[in-house]
Amino acid sequence: MQKFKFNTRTIVYMAVLVALEIVLNRFLSINTPVVKIGFAFVPIAMAGIMFGPIPAAVVAALADLLGAFLFPTGTIFLGITLTAFLKGICWGLFLHKKQSVPNIIMAVVVDQLVLSYLLNSFWLSILMGTPYTTLLATRIVQTAILVPVEFVVVFAISGALGKFGKKLFA
Repeated sequence: MQKFKFNTRTIVYMAVLVALEIVLNRFLSINTPVVKIGFAFVPIAMAGIMFGPIPAAVVAALADLLGAFLFPTGTIFLGITLTAFLKGICWGLFLHKKQSVPNIIMAVVVDQLVLSYLLNSFWLSILMGTPYTTLLATRIVQTAILVPVEFVVVFAISGALGKFGKKLFA
């Protein structure tokens, strides 16, 4: 694995992605205490594609923490932040320098089924005191909606970043 170097340009791009994730997550998503449907995954997927797993994880975790501090919608819970960090790792591991349909499918499956559906449901069950299986039953709709949406959007983004990314990061 290649060692990542933070430089001024990369830090600025990462900061823009953090800000974009906060706006998409806090203001342009359908939010209930249990279900969240939106496009906040886009900046994290972009960070994973462009910079790799660790920078994408930093973007995701910072966006979660800053969003929670600046625009709180409930209790700050570090389990959710850990999941955000792992989502960045996921997008970077599967898509950095190797975007393909199987890799996109794997990234979406891990992101939505393992991290969002299973792990975040576990954190929410602890946070809300709701039985885990009850949350799984209610959150399946979110997962069913977001799996195809994430695939289509990330497929389009990976194609666009492949064409324009070399000019952007030259």
